[in-house]
Amino acid sequence: MEIEKFTADELRELRDNPYVEKASETTITYTTEFKERFALDYATGKLPSAILRDCGFNPAVLGRKRQDGLVRRTKKYAQRPDGFRDTRGRRRIEKEYSDVEKIQWLEHQVRYLKQENEFLKKIRFLDRRAEWECKVKQSLKKSIESSKK
Repeated sequence: MEIEKFTADELRELRDNPYVEKASETTITYTTEFKERFALDYATGKLPSAILRDCGFNPAVLGRKRQDGLVRRTKKYAQRPDGFRDTRGRRRIEKEYSDVEKIQWLEHQVRYLKQENEFLKKIRFLDRRAEWECKVKQSLKKSIESSKK
């Protein structure tokens, strides 16, 4: 199933809308303000197409799937601790760790890396052994075939 792409005119119309952060041929990123407004209006019983019209969107351009997705995501956003903020691609602020916690974490990293190295050594060993066994079998086949002639 192919995603409906916006035409150049539709993209221009979307990008000019104050409730759109950014838009591409296939995706729209709405502003936090719009998401909050949409959730409030939807909770009062307003239809998604009516809300979109009120906010300056053409529901026909967005289509049924995008409207349904917007409703689904808005409901999910309303339950998140971050709310309607877009958290994609942003690093979370790391908390300050005590020296003891840093040492414990580093010791854990050392143990993990040692374990990973042992695992890689075993894999290399098994790989070399398999290659050697394959070569031995091939040489045995060649010697048997040459002795039959």
